[in-house]
Amino acid sequence: MNTSVSDRTEAGAAAPAAAVATAPAQPDAAAWPDVARGPHASALRTAATRSIVQRALGALPLRVLYGDAPVTGVEGPLLRVHDPAAFFGRIGADGLIGFGESYMAGEWDADDLVGVLTVLASRLTSLVPRPLQWLRGVWARRRPGAQRNTLDGARQNIHRHYDLSNDLFSLFLDRSMTYSSAVFRKRPAEWDALPDAQHRKIDRLLDLAGVGEGTRLLEIGTGWGELALRAAARGARVVSVTLSQEQRDLAVERIARAGHADRVSVELCDYRQVTGVYDAVVSVEMIEAVGAEYWPVYFEALARLVAPGGRIALQAITMPDARMRATRSTYTWIHKYIFPGGIVPSVEAVERCAAAAGLRVRENDGYGGHYAETLRLWRERFTARSAEVAALGFDPVFRRMWEFYLAYSEAGFRAGYLDVRQLLLTPAAPTKDGERR
Repeated sequence: MNTSVSDRTEAGAAAPAAAVATAPAQPDAAAWPDVARGPHASALRTAATRSIVQRALGALPLRVLYGDAPVTGVEGPLLRVHDPAAFFGRIGADGLIGFGESYMAGEWDADDLVGVLTVLASRLTSLVPRPLQWLRGVWARRRPGAQRNTLDGARQNIHRHYDLSNDLFSLFLDRSMTYSSAVFRKRPAEWDALPDAQHRKIDRLLDLAGVGEGTRLLEIGTGWGELALRAAARGARVVSVTLSQEQRDLAVERIARAGHADRVSVELCDYRQVTGVYDAVVSVEMIEAVGAEYWPVYFEALARLVAPGGRIALQAITMPDARMRATRSTYTWIHKYIFPGGIVPSVEAVERCAAAAGLRVRENDGYGGHYAETLRLWRERFTARSAEVAALGFDPVFRRMWEFYLAYSEAGFRAGYLDVRQLLLTPAAPTKDGERR
């Protein structure tokens, strides 16, 4: 399988956009039990949800078509609700999880899915009138204990996403097999600019960490090995750790093929179990998988592993601190279907946890608009290659789920609800009185 991955990332790059996966005639109940069973809210709750949701959507720059009724609204992208009873029933039972499952079931669609989701993301905190916001507790679920990022739990959470299939990821990632935000020279970006933009992102991080000839570099979160390859090409000696067997297998193969096996070691290892001391530590969009409960442990590990005078470069997706605090215990559609156990931190949370571990944030650069463009390119390529995704064995529900995930994420960055930051951390220097600053 792995020998086909690099070929897949280039073939068909200019293929025309295709329609999203058609609605499943009947979702597989074994694979998708909550999608297959349909809405399960009471008639009273469904009616109340209908009233609240219609009122909320009516106040937005959206046009909405409920079944055969006339279109409501006069401007904005069009949201088509094919089955209003099921749509309101799912939201009434499960809130935003139900909203996503309704899309997976084909009960609603949009010609401009990102446009619809961007409008919603831009007004996420005000969709429900303030006097009714106490109802959020009716829908919001707490995260299941099984998704806690214990040593065993973290392996299972990573396995559920990153071990889906290397061939699946190769269908929508570029030839660098880099699954994080690129940095473009200009926007909007085109597909053929993506590999260079990914290398630009990696090189900025390596520069931030001061990686060069002879640097002892620790990478936490291997991906498919591109950062380790570029660090080795600079003359660094790299230890890279991951919990994904699929990613490790391909990374090892790519590193050997590039002639850097003597400089790079890729290990199946949790960051909490890493030993040694390194001149530099780099971690790209891995903190989102750590879980708020373990952020102090993560930063303590960084502080323990970096040498005095060393540098730590992180790339992290972030959200506003108030929103993070309000939702940090909530179980969402993303947790259920895409990233179990994850939580996006705020910059303030990073600063608080870093300071407690004796680290200081020295540089902090954001470029959320670049992530929106990265996600657009991935989403367009994913939909254009839908038939190839199906040939790998992924059914229509999965394909609609994945397209919704990519669009949902893109919308978050376009709305400014999400950002992505590159941060430099260093050990705080001790003062005469023993404090660090």
